[in-house]
Amino acid sequence: MPLIRVELFEGRTPEQKRALAQALTETTCRVLGTKPDGVDIMFFDIAKHDWASAGALWSDKAPPKPQS
Repeated sequence: MPLIRVELFEGRTPEQKRALAQALTETTCRVLGTKPDGVDIMFFDIAKHDWASAGALWSDKAPPKPQS
């Protein structure tokens, strides 16, 4: 029984998580030859001030500039 742990920044909608869960389940079943009821997925929403990369909190990083 695979357990897939997904950590991401908070703010994703239930619809987005539902779609990701479906895609991960389908791919896991295809690759591992398991049944959907044997696949568990856990979502962990992380605040940007609780996640750092290269020594900097994501909450301190400037937002990306919109493309024109």
